[in-house]
Amino acid sequence: MQLVENFSTPRLLAERLRFQHLHELCEMHQNTQVMATLGGVRSDENTRLFIFNNLHHWQRYGFGLWVFRDKTSHKFVGRAGLRNSDVEGINKVELAYAIMSDFWGQGLATEMGEAILKIGFELLNLQEIVCFALTTNQASQRVMEKLRFKYEHEIIHANLPHLLYRLTA
Repeated sequence: MQLVENFSTPRLLAERLRFQHLHELCEMHQNTQVMATLGGVRSDENTRLFIFNNLHHWQRYGFGLWVFRDKTSHKFVGRAGLRNSDVEGINKVELAYAIMSDFWGQGLATEMGEAILKIGFELLNLQEIVCFALTTNQASQRVMEKLRFKYEHEIIHANLPHLLYRLTA
């Protein structure tokens, strides 16, 4: 399997998540506006654990999260990628994304998602990818629909109500 460490989209540069991204992720995870869409702010210690778990995921599965930057300004836009996730007791590969609020409403989550789905289906040969969002996160639900995910049902994920969407190859 081919590791995809870096890639680009029309407006973004992606690089594999590393410990060097701790400061930017701490900033994201402390942003109340962003984290309201992800179940609440995280401490710096929880962000360190988040990075550690995601680095371990890369080692174990050969894929994971990437950090995204604006191609022109090189500003941190967000994080997104593929990761194994427990969905109702079954291990599934999830498309995950989070964007700094300064970049909301510009189609960047959709742009990230399109590139990551291409990696998932064409390079990793995944047969399906799931995605979920808090029931209150309508912007994320629109992103999933633009990416052709199909709504399935409501689930409890991370002890919160989410909507589960699925996309098959």
